[in-house]
Amino acid sequence: MKSLNLTAGLSPAFRSQALWRPLLAFGLGGLAHLAFAPCDIWWLLPLALAGLMQLVERRSPRQAGWIGLSWGFGLFAFGIRWVHVSIDNFGGMPLLFSLLLMALLCLYLAIYPALALYALNRWFSQSSLSRWLAFPALWLLTEVARGWMLTGFPWLWSGYSQLEGPLSALLPIVGVLGTGLVISALAAALPSLLQRRWGYLSVPVVVVLMTLLASLYQPISATGKQVDVALVQGDIPQSLKWEPENLWPTLVKYQDLSRPHFDADLIIWPEAAIPAPEHLVREFLFQLDWGLSEADAGLITGLISMDTQKNFYNSLMVLGEDPNGPPMNPSQPGRYHKHQLLPIGEFVPLEDLLRPLAPFFNLPMSSFQRGDALQPNLLAGGVTLAPAICYEIAFPELVRQNTHEDTDLLLTVSNDAWFGDSIGPIQHMAIAQARALELGRPLLRVTNNGITAVVDHQGRITEQLPQFTTGVLRAPVELVEGRTLFAQWGQRWLYLLAIAMLLLAVGLGRRAQH
Repeated sequence: MKSLNLTAGLSPAFRSQALWRPLLAFGLGGLAHLAFAPCDIWWLLPLALAGLMQLVERRSPRQAGWIGLSWGFGLFAFGIRWVHVSIDNFGGMPLLFSLLLMALLCLYLAIYPALALYALNRWFSQSSLSRWLAFPALWLLTEVARGWMLTGFPWLWSGYSQLEGPLSALLPIVGVLGTGLVISALAAALPSLLQRRWGYLSVPVVVVLMTLLASLYQPISATGKQVDVALVQGDIPQSLKWEPENLWPTLVKYQDLSRPHFDADLIIWPEAAIPAPEHLVREFLFQLDWGLSEADAGLITGLISMDTQKNFYNSLMVLGEDPNGPPMNPSQPGRYHKHQLLPIGEFVPLEDLLRPLAPFFNLPMSSFQRGDALQPNLLAGGVTLAPAICYEIAFPELVRQNTHEDTDLLLTVSNDAWFGDSIGPIQHMAIAQARALELGRPLLRVTNNGITAVVDHQGRITEQLPQFTTGVLRAPVELVEGRTLFAQWGQRWLYLLAIAMLLLAVGLGRRAQH
């Protein structure tokens, strides 16, 4: 059978050039970003991946790698364009250099799909069946590598494209990475179906059956208990947040917003709501703690911790819960220190080399130390919370390992003011929704300028504050019990499955050669 001709209608002159395949791949990658928030056109990603598979068919490994690089560059150039808002607005670099830095970041991220396609055509070109098995395995392993190398960048993992689609039912079972594996397996089958290899019809049939069965899986049930929360969104402009003269106006603003809600069970302020090392605000913390204790309310705030060796941590602190006052020792219970730090924003690799180059490498509070990977849950307002600060919510295993059977709520705090009116905060919100769905727990998201929201255990936003407004989101949150399969098993078994698929693909390929 003839293969699907994606160049039909193009001029012979254009078709004769080696450039058309990378250009078309770039366009498909750019389209693929529409499958993610805020557009959520979930069916676009399997089609874009199927087109990528077709473009590399019967190409050399090197050609396949270039095509994969172009596809990845298109995905990330459009999909993470919000990063440039931060670089351009706060980096202090000329536009040309900030665009160059952004292009280098996208090229780096595009290396991972390039490696997947290179390996596919290097070792798995013998039969369509071996390619069908190998592609989803390679895609998963390269997504895992992207989420781990250089501290990891798991943004736009394939599974995040399905939050508004039917495959979202798989998230509590196999998580985001497992859902991405299913998407890529479906995509790998589509070119063969278009070539009328009807045996591959079993793939979408199995995917539909898996989705239907997964939708019947309901391990989580309501406890009948509620917690009354007040989520405070201060909307402090990023240009003012770290100015010393703005510290006390900021503290007064958060205190004044919170005081009418001291009758709530739990009040939460966002990441670094107190924008100063704690020793500078010690008196304020003691006074606030006393007021909360008198009202029998708990409060969790972001602040900058400092230990006796003068190491700084991006932290959360619980106030109003201990009769002896706030936990002023960073090693005391009632603290959480961020583990997954953001490169450049919270620590600078090769800082002796990079810091002198540009103001971008000297952003406020970019010299944090890392907290432990496993830390106790926070106890406040009568509930236990598994916290994740900002970027950490994008790491499923980190959040899962800190979520236990007696964890009542997931909590993520952030300051997305760095990214202005871009798609970044919306994608960040979608990532948090995925964690709630994977782990079967309601989630509270509290930010400086939006999106502040309450998410139920099915990943649905039930209450939300508008972006770029000052306000308090007061809402009851239904507590649940039970554990999802993902909460119990995590995603590491997927790595073994991918390796097994590759070994089987190798065996099938050798058999096809004989």
